[in-house]
Amino acid sequence: MRGFYIGRFQPYHNGHHQMVEEIADEVDELVLGIGSAGDSHSPRNPFTAGERIMMVTKSVADFDVTTYAVPIEDLDRNSVWVSHVQSMSPTFDVAYSNNPLVIQLFTEAGVEVRQSPMFNRDVLEGTELRDRMIHDKDWRSLVPGPVERVIDEIGGIERLQRVSETDSNGGDATADPS
Repeated sequence: MRGFYIGRFQPYHNGHHQMVEEIADEVDELVLGIGSAGDSHSPRNPFTAGERIMMVTKSVADFDVTTYAVPIEDLDRNSVWVSHVQSMSPTFDVAYSNNPLVIQLFTEAGVEVRQSPMFNRDVLEGTELRDRMIHDKDWRSLVPGPVERVIDEIGGIERLQRVSETDSNGGDATADPS
């Protein structure tokens, strides 16, 4: 059986890792959808799809399940999102998610959805991790070792801190200087 689990993985953290470990006990193969694949270099989405693929792939290498990391770009039309995901992914039998919208969309499309317990959600949450990175607080204990190494290799902390700064006029940092 092949499962599908999607996340933005900004960054991939121990909560994701525990969920993947549980899913791996139920499936033979797992497709890891890298959501919002086209977004990067912003406070909410600092890492590129390729960087997140490295984080995920290196982190799950020791699990006893064949995995495929697939970038999934956003669509602004929820009614066709599942067919978009299916067109970008190997076929799968079951989707795993705790996101209410994702659950609704897969259910409406006739795809079985399974939920897993959330792990230490007050700390193991992307916003909290990115905030800790920006403010030089402990984040390393909340991610698998391979993620820590990828973030160090790409200068991820410096990038996140820079894109989170505001310019001298108080505006958000964007690529449009006007």
